[in-house]
Amino acid sequence: MNKLFDILFLDEAFDFLSTLEKKHYEKILYNIRKAQTRLDIELFKKLQDEIWEFRTQYNGIHYRLFAFWDKTYGENCLVISTHGIIKKTNKVPDSELKKAKHLRLRYFEEIETKNNKKK
Repeated sequence: MNKLFDILFLDEAFDFLSTLEKKHYEKILYNIRKAQTRLDIELFKKLQDEIWEFRTQYNGIHYRLFAFWDKTYGENCLVISTHGIIKKTNKVPDSELKKAKHLRLRYFEEIETKNNKKK
């Protein structure tokens, strides 16, 4: 099956995953792989502005990995996972959306800095 996008995990996303039990992060990664092959809002959903979330429920726990798209390189779509949370309420906390937006801004600033150094 063709992938719709590749994924890159920022350090904050890896840090979150490393705190989870093995079966829990394996389920999250399984759902991410499924989301890469088909559009399904139960797995990958737009939240606000440019911020999306990978969604996993496992053993009654709701996990969210925040993400955004990087289409800088044209056809090769890349989704960047910023960080994760265990969701405890129906509403996504504003602080987590702000954090995802901040990490998105930092990511693109670093890309621009690297590109300017190459010139």
